[in-house]
Amino acid sequence: MKKVAIYARLSDEDKDKKRKTDDSESIQNQKSMLISYALEKGWEIFNIYSDDDYSGGDKNRPEFKKMLEDCENGKIDIVLCKSQSRFSRELEVIEHYIHGKFIEWQIRFVSIVDNADTEIAGNKKSRQINGLINEWYLEDLSDNIRKTFKHKREKGEFVGAFAPYGYKKHPENKNKLIIDDVASNIVRAIFEMYVSGKGYRAIAIYLNKTGVPSPIEYKKLNGSNFICSLAGDKNAWNSNTICKMLQNETYIGSLVQGKRTNISYKNQKSKQIAKKDWTIIKNCHEPIIDMETWNTVSSLFRKRTRQQKNGEVHVLSRKVYCSECQKVFSKNVGKSNGNVYYYLNCKSNQKNASCENKYAIRLDYLEELIVNEINKIIKKYSDKSSIETALQDYEKLEEKTDKKKVFLEKEIEQLNKSIEDKQKLYKPMYEDKLKGIISEEEFIMLRDIFHEELETLKKRLLTIEEELEKEATKENKKLSIEVLIKKYNQVTTLNRVMVEEFINKIYIGIKNKETKEREICIEWNI
Repeated sequence: MKKVAIYARLSDEDKDKKRKTDDSESIQNQKSMLISYALEKGWEIFNIYSDDDYSGGDKNRPEFKKMLEDCENGKIDIVLCKSQSRFSRELEVIEHYIHGKFIEWQIRFVSIVDNADTEIAGNKKSRQINGLINEWYLEDLSDNIRKTFKHKREKGEFVGAFAPYGYKKHPENKNKLIIDDVASNIVRAIFEMYVSGKGYRAIAIYLNKTGVPSPIEYKKLNGSNFICSLAGDKNAWNSNTICKMLQNETYIGSLVQGKRTNISYKNQKSKQIAKKDWTIIKNCHEPIIDMETWNTVSSLFRKRTRQQKNGEVHVLSRKVYCSECQKVFSKNVGKSNGNVYYYLNCKSNQKNASCENKYAIRLDYLEELIVNEINKIIKKYSDKSSIETALQDYEKLEEKTDKKKVFLEKEIEQLNKSIEDKQKLYKPMYEDKLKGIISEEEFIMLRDIFHEELETLKKRLLTIEEELEKEATKENKKLSIEVLIKKYNQVTTLNRVMVEEFINKIYIGIKNKETKEREICIEWNI
């Protein structure tokens, strides 16, 4: 008696299930039909394999894989399905198994509805046509899903499987994010710690030490079925997690989606999408982080501040530069009469003497000088008329910035049009090659010129976008003097927040050998 394997599959979520663990009604119907057919034919049912809620394009269906393993091990003579599409919708899988391995393993394939049967001569063409139709179905379905997700993203709807840490999905509208009261407090604390001078590693160490559940652990505690392939300590807070959170625009109310996509409906590996093609919609949900804090953090990121051994970022990190070569002054440690002190010197002179600005400057001396200069500003602008004059100057600066932004935005518009026009030219050029209008050599030459010109346009576009982003940050970063005067009455010691608010850069000049003096220029944010 022939041993038959019954295989049933359903891809859609079953609405007829009484319990989550129950088989769906459609799966039950498939099984009933297939069992009756097998008994009518006098076949012995070896096993019933059933995959519920799995796509026909998924090669990793657990029961499907188990059935193929039994087939390879010679336990089965016949594979029986309701239709060929239940076995697979991929033509590649149909060819590999039904028209390849099954013949090698001497296994007969039968499907009832579409009359597929490998034992019938001349039946192969109809099976291949069915396979091709199912392949097209998968491709169309994939395109429709992509378009649906794209439309939702453009409407400002959240399409992710899991809400970002700090948020949760709205109970009545899963496409909207609302603040998670517990996790959002941790997000605010992380931003505050970073602004105050703590680095990624120091923040991660503190959170782990104080027992704060990591985003992965927090999801699990709240009953999420989120599965992470990373195990062990990788589930704890780490520098990479902190770094990504500090750059996540979700926390200022924006939705940034479409950053990655699958290579194709047949290949589930994902690839990075160019930033210009991301879907960014502002003001989609309530922000956790205010814009002032966000801009401060963004400014710190651009400066790429380095962490010390204790994980802290030094108060003047990436703020002090050489007036001669424009290189950053870096921190070093020295000893004098048994006492440890810190000093800064030009980075150009650490490995060689390429810069004339050879002498270091004591860190405590520079900090004292900055404190005195900040206090002078506070004292100067305590007078209301001085504040009004300064604000008028700032308005003029804003006017110049606005004009520059208009020109930059116009250039971006022109560049995008040029890129679009270039891309339209490629297809006709390729068609000319196929028709023999141009030779292979001519096509390759034109193609190389095309790619070179396109690459030049894209590089310029990226440069302009970065410049525009810098201008926007400058505009947001300029705090009004009035706000700062109210915030600080008298400064005694420096901290990272204060330095970011008051100072853009500090330039250290060459030390005069005779007078021992040097020019120190502070470029203020105000």
